[in-house]
Amino acid sequence: MTGNDTDTDAPSGADPDTDARSGTGHAACHHGEILQGVFLDDRGRRRAGLVTLPMSSLGTRAEFVRRPGAEDVTVLPADRTKALRAATYAMAECATHCQEPLCGGELKLTGNIPVGLGMGSSSSDVIAAVRAVADAFGVLLAPEAVARLAVRAERASDPLMLDGRPLLFAQREGRVLEELGAALPPAVVVGCALGGGRPVDTLALPARGYDDEDVRGYERLRDLLRRAVATADPVLLGHVATESARRGQRVLPHEEFGELTAIAGRVGAVGVQVAHSGNVAGLLFDPAAPDLRGRLRRCSQALTAAGIPTTYTFATNPSPTVTAPRTPDSPSPAASSPTPSKEPPHGRAHRGSDRPPRPDTCRRPAHLPAL
Repeated sequence: MTGNDTDTDAPSGADPDTDARSGTGHAACHHGEILQGVFLDDRGRRRAGLVTLPMSSLGTRAEFVRRPGAEDVTVLPADRTKALRAATYAMAECATHCQEPLCGGELKLTGNIPVGLGMGSSSSDVIAAVRAVADAFGVLLAPEAVARLAVRAERASDPLMLDGRPLLFAQREGRVLEELGAALPPAVVVGCALGGGRPVDTLALPARGYDDEDVRGYERLRDLLRRAVATADPVLLGHVATESARRGQRVLPHEEFGELTAIAGRVGAVGVQVAHSGNVAGLLFDPAAPDLRGRLRRCSQALTAAGIPTTYTFATNPSPTVTAPRTPDSPSPAASSPTPSKEPPHGRAHRGSDRPPRPDTCRRPAHLPAL
C-alpha cells in the first residue's frame, strides 16, 4: 500500500435507494503471530511489524442502524469504546463521499472472540464497525482506508481488513511492509491457553528498545519466512514461529514456554507460536507427517498433563477448520478433510469488494476451557 492509493470508491452497482437505514460488517480474528518484531522498510527505516496466524472461524459482526435527525453514535455493548471511535471516524470519511446529509445512529456488536488473549478482538470490533457504517451509507471503503481508520481508532491494528494472505504489516502505521506470498505453508495448529487463560493488559507491557542485532535477527527470520511461504515448508514455518516466540518472551514471559517447546519436541510438532500480546499459543504440525492423528492426540494429552488447557484445532491452509476443544482421546478433526464454510458479504456496499474472511461465526460465547 502506498499513500497514493485510492482510499474509497463508489460501489459499482450500488442500490440507488438511499432510504436504506442499516448496514452490516464482519471481521475475523487471528491466533496470535507467526512473526513479530522490528524490520526495515524499503527506505531502510526501522518499523514495527508482524505476520499474524489467521483464524477465520471466530469474529465480530457489526450492525449500524441510522437514526435520521440524530447527531451522536451509540454502541452496544457500551464498553466497546474503540469501535465507537472507529464508527465516528468512518462517518467522517463517508461524509466526503455521500451526496446526502449524514446522521447518527446505533452500532451493535456481536461476536465470540475471547478478549485479552492476543487474538485481535479489538481490531475485529473496529474493522467490523467501520465496514458497517460505510455499508449503511452506501460507501465502499478500500482496505487501505479501513486500515488507516483502524489505526487511528486504536493506535495499532492487526491486518484483519486484508484477505488473510501472509503479510508483514506495520501495525502502528496501517500499511503493508511486504507481501510474502499467496498463503502460509500448510500446517495443523493445536491451540492452547497459557497463564490460565488470563487476559493481558497490553498497555501495561513494558516498551522495549531494539538494537542493530535485534534488527538483523528479525530480518533473518523474515527471510526464512519468505522461503517457507515460497516453498510451502511447514517445518521452516515452525522454526520461524518458535524463534519469534522465544524473542517475545523478553517482553511478555510465559512460565509454560519451556514446557511448551519440550512437548513440541516430544510429540513431533514442527514448532510453537505464541501471541506477543496475550496468552493464546499453538503447536504447529506438518499435515503430511506420518501418524498425524496420533501426534495430535499425544499433543493434547501432554498439554493436559502439564496443566495447559487445549482450545481449538485448525489448519492454516487451504481452508481453515476450527473445532471446539476435544478430550485427549477424541479423534482429531484436523486429520479429516476441512469443510468449507460460508460468510455473507459485509453488506451491500461491500459485495464483490475485497475478499472477506470466509467463515461466518455463531453468536455464542467462545468456550475456552481456560476461561
